[in-house]
Amino acid sequence: MEKDVPVILRLIQSLAEYEELSGEVTATEESLRKSLFGESPSAEVILAYAGSEPVGFAVFFTSYSTFLGRPGLYLEDLFVLPQWRKCGYGRQLLTHVAKIAVQRACGRMEWSVLDWNEPAVRFYEKVGARPMDQWTVYRLTGDALQELASGESM
Repeated sequence: MEKDVPVILRLIQSLAEYEELSGEVTATEESLRKSLFGESPSAEVILAYAGSEPVGFAVFFTSYSTFLGRPGLYLEDLFVLPQWRKCGYGRQLLTHVAKIAVQRACGRMEWSVLDWNEPAVRFYEKVGARPMDQWTVYRLTGDALQELASGESM
């Protein structure tokens, strides 16, 4: 819900802190409000609560598999505050997103995990996920993205 934007931003900041990437967060309440709840939402968010306390979140969006000819779900982030881990919230969030994928007739659900995040790797493998060893993730951001878009980098 749109009223949850401040909570979502706090959880994003906590995730960035955990991943030692706090300097990478440029999201604001305004940018989240527009991208998650605006006219054309780019992603969806599910929050996990312990009573009235927010303890985690999952952010996902629709992807597409040309080989399957079906949509998929890409899990951008799954995060539970460290003090609430091993209480089942991560599994509940992941299960909820998986149910959405099945309801939407998605052919797959994918996500990335940092190589050093062994607890996350063990968690994902425990639920049956397998790493895609043959693939390397590439990313364009900032000036490189702008240069390519303008045709200047070629």
